[in-house]
This record gives sequence, structure tokens and C-alpha cells, in this order.
Amino acid sequence: MVKFNNGQRNAVNPWFSDVFDSIFNDSLNNRFVSKIPAVNIAETEGEFHIELAAPGLKKDDFKISLDKNVLSVSAEKKSENVDENKKYSKREYSYNSFVRSFTLPETADAAKIEAEYTDGVLKLNVAKKAEAKVQAREIAVK
Repeated sequence: MVKFNNGQRNAVNPWFSDVFDSIFNDSLNNRFVSKIPAVNIAETEGEFHIELAAPGLKKDDFKISLDKNVLSVSAEKKSENVDENKKYSKREYSYNSFVRSFTLPETADAAKIEAEYTDGVLKLNVAKKAEAKVQAREIAVK
């Protein structure tokens, strides 16, 4: 697909200019776009559930930290494709990283946070404090 720059034409060859600009700009935009994983947050009676879609990583790539009531999830992955049997005029390196931070509510129990990474999804479960859990009981009328 080629985007044409309507209104501005190169006098020598307008088609060449449009195609070149499109290829150059699209490749730059795709290469420098920040890749922050999508997040789902849910709350149940006893926990908060946070899910980050981060495919292609290993569990060792993640760093999860808690500072006061801010839960931070970061990941860093570096890779280099090297083949010693070939001569290269160009090498490509890959470097991806992200940081996501979540402010936990006062009802969250910071001592009970669990993380699991399966099938490209990092799942964090943050337990609620006992006094924050909804306790159903019947109240007698006097």
C-alpha cells in the first residue's frame, strides 16, 4: 500500500517521491513506536487482577517491584542475530523494553502479591486486606 502526498508533487518524477517518502516514513514510524503492553484490570471480592499482554518474553525478562503503594512492572529484551558463516554488510539488533506502573488502593495487601507468566500473558494477583473484603452478615432487629 502506498500513500500519495496529494497537493505536493516532485517536478522530476512525482511517483518516485511519494513512494520513497511513504516507505521511509512508514519504516521509521514502525521502528520507533513505543510498544507498551495492553493491560486488563479486574477486581473480585478478595483480589485485584492485573494482566499484561507481553508475548515473546521469558519470565526472567520481567522485573516487578513495589515502592510504597506503586507497583511497577518492567521488562527488557535484547537480541542480536549473528551467523558466523556469513559476511555481513548490515547487522540488525533488537532492543525492546517497557515500564508500567500501577497505584494500588489502600485496600490492597502489599505483602500478598503473586505473579505468573504463561502463554504471553503476565498475571498479577494482589490480595485485598481482610478488613477490605466484603463480609456478608445478617443484622438482627432490636
